[in-house]
Amino acid sequence: MPEPMIRLDRVSKYFPGQQTPAVGELSLEVAEGEVVVLVGPSGCGKTTTLKMINRLVEATSGTIEVAGSDITSVEAPVLRQGIGYVIQRIGLFPHRTIAANIATVPGLLGWEKERTAQRVDELIDLVGLELEMKERYPSELSGGQQQRVGVARALAADPPVLLMDEPFGAVDPIVRGRLQEELLDLQRLVNKTIVFVTHDIDEAIRLGDRVAILNVGGVLEQYASPSEILTRPANRFVEEFLGEDRSLKRLSLTPIDAVKLARGPIVAPGAGRGEVEGVMKEHGVDWVGIGADEGLSGWVWGRDVTGRAGDADPKPFSVRLTPDQSLRDALDSVVSSHTGVAVVFDGDAYLGMLSIEQISRHLIE
Repeated sequence: MPEPMIRLDRVSKYFPGQQTPAVGELSLEVAEGEVVVLVGPSGCGKTTTLKMINRLVEATSGTIEVAGSDITSVEAPVLRQGIGYVIQRIGLFPHRTIAANIATVPGLLGWEKERTAQRVDELIDLVGLELEMKERYPSELSGGQQQRVGVARALAADPPVLLMDEPFGAVDPIVRGRLQEELLDLQRLVNKTIVFVTHDIDEAIRLGDRVAILNVGGVLEQYASPSEILTRPANRFVEEFLGEDRSLKRLSLTPIDAVKLARGPIVAPGAGRGEVEGVMKEHGVDWVGIGADEGLSGWVWGRDVTGRAGDADPKPFSVRLTPDQSLRDALDSVVSSHTGVAVVFDGDAYLGMLSIEQISRHLIE
């Protein structure tokens, strides 16, 4: 088995004047290319743990290794130059342009101007900003744009490790969701080892390959994949921290294609009133979908079919899902639709439907 990129071995931190540790005897490993999220209540030591990895806070005892080397074997400033760091309030230099902010670490490392300028342009594009923004100042950007610049700056020298301390906590929920998705897309491209701190269990579940749930004093209650934590919480503390909507959180991890889809109450455009009534009775609904082969043109109320089904001017389904979307997306579609189902397509090809009963059955199995 390959060596972990980050290893904490019985790491503790006592701050002056405290009788109890902020972090006590914490051990965990982070594999190369893995996103690990530290989550827990206030006082659980998650930010302290993150800062001990790059020696912004010095551990009282224990050992921390990055890429197989004890972090105390190099000077702290040198260590930090090889570790990207993103914080909640971004921490951009207000008097420097966006380009100059991103170029901070390459400048400290003595990169040539041409190489630095090329890297700045590359990163601005990578994080989804316009090149013309590089001559602006942080105050001229939105919170979400500033956060993207913070990520670009952390990636500037191409470090193998990225530490992120509640990076999206200061933006509104809509922007936050977008930034979370962009981080996942970015990770697929850059494949960094990321340790991410949050207080939001939903964010942890969405972003983490593994999640470390910490209790007050840096006590590790469970360290596992989001799916395992939601399915098999280690103890009462983890159950309560996950919340009463644990089953709904599980849905967000499950793609639609993990569930067998039903054909649903569908008739051909030429179906008559009698066939429509038979299909509605079979499925216990008061509507039918109109389709043939792999097509589905829409749906109609059964009461509106007086002749052929296709003559009743089918209504489009308001939401068309894809197989890679989650069962949480499907549930949202089910409860907001007139028909009480979620319809799934692959391009223009109709794949099937999901009802709330099917989704519920999957949770029980």
